[in-house]
Formats: sequence, C-alpha cells, structure tokens
Amino acid sequence: MDIHAVAKLALVSIATVSRTINHIPTVNPKMAKRVWEAIRELNYFPNTQARALVSGRSKLLGLIVSEITNPFFPELIQGFEDVAVENGYEILIGSTNYEPERMQRCIRRMVERNAEGVAVMTFGIEQPLLDQLAERKVPLVFVDVAPNQPGISVLRVDYHHGIRQGVQHLAALGHRSIAFVTGPLRLHSAQSRLAAFKKALEECGIPVQEKYIVEGDHTMEGGVAAAEQLMALKELPTAIMCSNDMLAIGVLHKLSRSGLRVPDDVSIIGFDDIHLASIMIPPLTSIQMSRADLALGAVSALRGHIEGSSPQREYKIDTRLVVRESTGFPRGTMAHLRGRRDRTAQPTSN
Repeated sequence: MDIHAVAKLALVSIATVSRTINHIPTVNPKMAKRVWEAIRELNYFPNTQARALVSGRSKLLGLIVSEITNPFFPELIQGFEDVAVENGYEILIGSTNYEPERMQRCIRRMVERNAEGVAVMTFGIEQPLLDQLAERKVPLVFVDVAPNQPGISVLRVDYHHGIRQGVQHLAALGHRSIAFVTGPLRLHSAQSRLAAFKKALEECGIPVQEKYIVEGDHTMEGGVAAAEQLMALKELPTAIMCSNDMLAIGVLHKLSRSGLRVPDDVSIIGFDDIHLASIMIPPLTSIQMSRADLALGAVSALRGHIEGSSPQREYKIDTRLVVRESTGFPRGTMAHLRGRRDRTAQPTSN
C-alpha cells in the first residue's frame, strides 16, 4: 500500500495526494475530500519520515520530564500530546530521572530526530547540553527559569498564590504549628515552594519554625521518611504541607500506620492535585497546578517560535487550593473536640 494506490482510487495525481496529506491549502476541496476518503478506505498510513525529508520539517515536538513514576508527569504528557496533535504535531518523550547522563541522552535523541522544538519540564539541565540545542536554533520552553536567549520561553508558575491559600486555610482553622516537607532543595521549584510557604506564614503572623521544615525527595518513600522525622520531635505539628502530592501521600501513609488520624490528629496539604489525591482516604486537600495550562503554554510557545507568530517570553501558570477532607481543626481545640463529639453522636444505619 502506497501513495500510488491512494491516487488511483481517488482519481487524482500523486502530487495532489502529497499536497493533501501535507495540508497544503491550495488543494481543491473536492479532490482533498476524495483523497481522505481513499486513505480511510485503504487504511493507508502516510510515511511521516519520508514527508519530513521532502518538506524539511519533522513536525515533531520534544518533551523532557523528570520522571514517569510520578502521576503528575503522565497527566502532563497526555495534555501535551493532546494539544500538539490537535495542532498537527507529533511528540517525542524523554525522562531524565534527575540524572545528567539520561538528560544528555534525551537531548541527543531530540537532535537526532530533528525535533522542531523542545519543552524541558524538568530541572538541572546543564549548560553544555543547552548549548547543543541552542547551536541548532531549536526553540525551547522551560519551567520557572530559563536563559535569556532568543527562541526560549518560560512557564512561570505562581507558587505563592496557591501556597498562600493553603496557609490561610490552615490559619483560619486555627493551626499555628505548621510543618513543610520540601522537595530536593537543589531544584529551583523546591526552593520557590519553600520560599512561598515562609512568606505566607509571615503574612498570616505565624512564626517560621525551622524544626518543622524537612527536606524530602518528591517520592512517597520520602514522605514516609519526613513523617518519621517530624514524629521524632518533642511536639508533632498540627498540620503538614508538602511540596508535592507524592510526599503528602507518603506522610498520610506513615501517620495512618502509626495510629494517627488525618485530619483529627494532623492535617495534610499536598501540591499538584494529581488524580490520585481525590481518591485517597481521606481525600487529599491539595494545591492545584494545572497540567492542561502547562501543556497549552508549552505547545503555544513552541509553535510561536517555530511558526514565527511572536511568542511570549513568559507564560503565567496559576495555582489554587482544592479543599478536601485531609484538613480540619487542630487537635485539642474546642472546635476540634466539638466536631469529634458531633460525629460520635451521629446515629449509625443498620
């Protein structure tokens, strides 16, 4: 099955089939309709690599993420692919697992496959690797920070807004001893989230207690270890905010295994609002960072650079608090005791 068979069935020239497949707007609409009908009838799949050789364009966008095991990134990949395909592009995915060598392999694959633009949704990319793409004038999109060079845009996440909402939510419930489990502090995103947390505490008149700030690693295992560290303190905080949902789920697991109840004994807030957060027991209060907004911003920026439509240097990504059942009044307060008494007094159904 090849382009000749499509042309024969559609009663058009091979050139018309080629122009139709490549979405050339000058093709007669009636002829284009016959070509697409023939393609469907014959179940023909155009050779995209051959098309790229002829047109000089790969119509391929690269996406580099930190890790596949964190549910945040598959959700981001899905959104990125949806927007890219809708706009006529395919995607090539690479995962670094925060390792420089894997990052180098990802960059090499993007260059070898002639990716027209690359969204770097990870952190710690080394300058020599960036230079490999910059030398080839490959448009780039980064999260949070980016070199101030032509052909580069940045997705600027407003961490402070969502984290401030989370701290204000806890403060309104009466919490004053609030812990924060960070991500790896070598990452700019982890530093930004911690800075936003400290600023939000100050805005609410709550002193920052360094003993309640624990460095994690954005994994469930890191959340378990952080919870163990906080539980070893003389006084357990009444609320724990985490730099991502995987940490929060690990904290929730450790507290539950230790006989502590969430939110009766400790309130928990995560960050990212992955799908898993809504089905935890209890459902996790989390700060939402929209994967759809990240995906749309990344593809829009890359298309702007590739297609010459004056892309923005920065795209703002909003965050907001999603309140569920993992936050409540601090243990020992009158509101907390009254709430527990009311729940105990509720009749049970047979």
